[in-house]
Amino acid sequence: MSTAELHTLTGAYALHALPDGERLEFERHLRVCEACAQEVRELSATAARLGLAVSAAAPPALRDRVLREITHVRQEPPQAGMRQRASSRAGRAGRWSSYALAACVAAAAALGGVAVWQHEVAQDARQEVSRAQQRSELVARVLSAPDATTAAAELAGGARGAVVVSHRVNRAVFVASDMARPPGGKVYQLWFDDHGTMRSAGLMNPKATDDAVLLDGPVDGASGMGITVEPSGGSERPTSQPVALMEFGQA
Repeated sequence: MSTAELHTLTGAYALHALPDGERLEFERHLRVCEACAQEVRELSATAARLGLAVSAAAPPALRDRVLREITHVRQEPPQAGMRQRASSRAGRAGRWSSYALAACVAAAAALGGVAVWQHEVAQDARQEVSRAQQRSELVARVLSAPDATTAAAELAGGARGAVVVSHRVNRAVFVASDMARPPGGKVYQLWFDDHGTMRSAGLMNPKATDDAVLLDGPVDGASGMGITVEPSGGSERPTSQPVALMEFGQA
């Protein structure tokens, strides 16, 4: 069995659903794969919680009722009693089998959901890392481009900002230093100045005072950029006076 196939057996192993051969092979794999070992521990704990969820505690009055009944219920003859007990045990076994089956079905359904959720989380994380790498590479390309130009500006409170533009790469990067955090519920929004028409270029991290931000979208024919304070989540168009306005230099 390949390593990729072994990674898919965590749910079946946690539910004790693997044949002996596959179980032994998977247990050898667990000794060298911490990711699978951690997933098995989590899935086993989930299965245990689901098993407990379908169990039922005896009613508090059951003991008193049983003790009261045995004082006037006639005892069965030995042979009949054996048949009755056998029937009772079979009934209890059937009921507990039903409970166990329900627990396994619930666990399997939940574990399937957990596996799907974990896969989606991992997929989202990989995509986020990929996007971050792409943005970092674009920032590096802009900053090192032969035609890169820089325009700087003084911002409120002694902060400084600069925008680096590469028309060859068709992107721009805003670099801020000692920038005051925006008021609560607000965010700094960046804009391209398309010769008087402001086009959203993304949001800054409200917790970062020093940052290098790749502006969203291409530079195209923009002549400069601006920064405004907007409600959290940003606005379709500026709703406040600009914190800064910077014209793009020419290469």
